[in-house]
Amino acid sequence: MEHGCTVRREGTRMLKKYWIVLALVVGGIFVYFPTRVAASSFEASSAATLQPVVRSYGRLRFEPCTLSARGAGHIRVLCAQLPILENPALPEGRRITLKIAWLERDSGSHPASDPVFFIAGGPGQSATGVVAAVAPSLNEVRKKRDIFFVDQRGTGGSHPLTCVDAQGRALQLEAENTTTPEQYIAFVQRCAASLQGRADPRYYTTTEAVTDLDMVRTALSVDKINLIGVSYGTRVAQHYARRYRAHVRTLTMDGVVPNDLVIGSEFATTFENAIALQDAQCRKDPSCAKRFPIDSRQQLRTLMERLRQGSEVEYQDPASGEMRRRRITADTVVSLAFGLSYAPELIALLPLILNEAASGHYAPLMSLSQLVQRGMDDQMNHALHWSVICTEDADRYVTSASAGGALFGPKVAQMFFTPCKVWPTGVRPPDFMMPLVSDLPALLLSGERDPVTPPHYAEKLLKGLRYGRHIVAPGQGHGTIRVGCVSKLLGQFIDRADATSLDTTCVQRLVNVPVFTSFNGWEP
Repeated sequence: MEHGCTVRREGTRMLKKYWIVLALVVGGIFVYFPTRVAASSFEASSAATLQPVVRSYGRLRFEPCTLSARGAGHIRVLCAQLPILENPALPEGRRITLKIAWLERDSGSHPASDPVFFIAGGPGQSATGVVAAVAPSLNEVRKKRDIFFVDQRGTGGSHPLTCVDAQGRALQLEAENTTTPEQYIAFVQRCAASLQGRADPRYYTTTEAVTDLDMVRTALSVDKINLIGVSYGTRVAQHYARRYRAHVRTLTMDGVVPNDLVIGSEFATTFENAIALQDAQCRKDPSCAKRFPIDSRQQLRTLMERLRQGSEVEYQDPASGEMRRRRITADTVVSLAFGLSYAPELIALLPLILNEAASGHYAPLMSLSQLVQRGMDDQMNHALHWSVICTEDADRYVTSASAGGALFGPKVAQMFFTPCKVWPTGVRPPDFMMPLVSDLPALLLSGERDPVTPPHYAEKLLKGLRYGRHIVAPGQGHGTIRVGCVSKLLGQFIDRADATSLDTTCVQRLVNVPVFTSFNGWEP
């Protein structure tokens, strides 16, 4: 009986950790750590070209709309909808609509005839939901080209797969200590049942998303497009480039996901490798090495072991400033570390936070954990995520023999695919995992310390790209378009359609963010 209770508690802890990790992966760098920009100034530049009338692009009719992103304010752009069939094989079947946002090129510039399509991450992220966050990083591109953001079917404003109860209220699963894996499975089943008559999850995969993108291209009456994919969006971009090669001018991928990668299967390894790189940086800095003689990985393991049973902690709520009490667990610690590892500006805090916790001071860790978790809320569509990974990844997952001793261990990856036991799955094309082989001009971007899509993923893909080039940003995490001069290089690449001639000297001048040795910052 005790053994059964132990298994149940362990499964519950893994479930809680799964939700946090999943939201981080789906959110990616643009939701979680967007470039902050004064909304009013950016809106002014965009609003100057907007007219309070319907605008046409091809056969699509666009109207002014306002989009927002957490931490990045809002932006006025143009929006349209495109009706499509949910199942193309059923001409009389259900029709759904795609939401499209148009970020116009700079006024007065000589327009290029080949616009840019920005493909968001996830799976499960809304492309129109990140426009305000990524727009500043696309200023160079916008000098000559319009940029379109298409919500992948099942996300954002494109017939989102919303799970509701009998009263039409959103189904909720609070991933607290009282939630068991069995309750999680039941929740997934209720979600699938609630979609009956409204959507068929089998037709919400990468394959359909690629078809939808080309329908948008056709509706815009353009022959060629430039693709920018980030994180999971690089998977979509690769499949579009293979299926519609004649309509692609350039291919940019930031945070590369190779076609044969099982999403979620290697987080235990890639996360720990990212932590190790920061530890190595600290060891080379005398002041950091003296302040933190124990490396972060060992600190994490020790702290996780101490908090296996959890502990009540009083902390200051980062939103309200009020004092609250909450239970902190091993999962709280490792999930926060994973979240911070996405950006060098945040992982610089990790040794200090862990050192404080090792001394029994859990309040800073808990406050930061709550801030991070709130930043992830409402940034993903779980049902769309399940439709993609259950069709494309779940049956290919094999537990790694080396994952047992990792900070995450194998259970987090296993929990990623638990919904697939009951979630409806679509059809995966036979050649789905084949690597992209292409002569397209291609620019691949990686952060040296990316915890989920490390540089060797891009190196693997680069082998099949005759005119491809891979740029690794030193000391950076997940998502590099926003970093330093990378956005300028992106603009130059799309303008020239040539990655090989880019002068990337400026990228090599990027420096590591020093580790915080106190809450006042780092030592000079």
